[in-house]
Amino acid sequence: MKEEAKADPLRVLVLHGSMRKRSYSRLLALEFARILEFIGADVRFFDPEGLPIKDDVSEGHEKVKELRGLSEWSEAHVWVCPEQHGTITAVFKNQIDWIPLSLGSVRPSQGRTLAIAQVNGGSQSFNTVNTLRVLGRWMRMITIPNQSSVPKAWTEFHDDGRMKARSYRDRVVDVAEELYKFSMLLRGRSDFLVDRYSERKEKLEKGRLLSQAEKEAAKKKDVAATG
Repeated sequence: MKEEAKADPLRVLVLHGSMRKRSYSRLLALEFARILEFIGADVRFFDPEGLPIKDDVSEGHEKVKELRGLSEWSEAHVWVCPEQHGTITAVFKNQIDWIPLSLGSVRPSQGRTLAIAQVNGGSQSFNTVNTLRVLGRWMRMITIPNQSSVPKAWTEFHDDGRMKARSYRDRVVDVAEELYKFSMLLRGRSDFLVDRYSERKEKLEKGRLLSQAEKEAAKKKDVAATG
């Protein structure tokens, strides 16, 4: 496995949920990226600045294509989000909304491993990582058991943006290592993991997987025919 990792580094996409000038979710995301690169991963970092709000007309936007392309390229994700009003930020949710479960035969998120983390302006909370876990499940990703929640994030980083060498950074290293290990163990098995009876049946009956819009149109047609 070590030789495989050197020859073909694990591909990791890192997302964060704030566009503030000194964003602590961004600083924590960059800390994850540095640690994963040190372990041996190939890490890409997506900047949400300029990503349009999810709609039905912006799929050709360069930032949308960049985000989807990075997710398709990746084998694992790291999601880092601040907690705002007890949940994830709109900046972060907008990124996930732009990643579809499938694009024809391409699945930009399914079967990938996922690590989650949050930053807090005050005391420690787990609302955001719990929500990220739910999102990961809906995106059909494999979320690792460990997670990171950094309280009073403004006290955990140096002026240069590096995380202070304290217990919360140790936990971040633990999470990064666990993501790497799970990802390497599951590498090459995503097609097997996302192979579903219902989809095989649909392909056999319809010749391909239908979009949700096509399924809804077919239902309306059936109702009209029987009405």
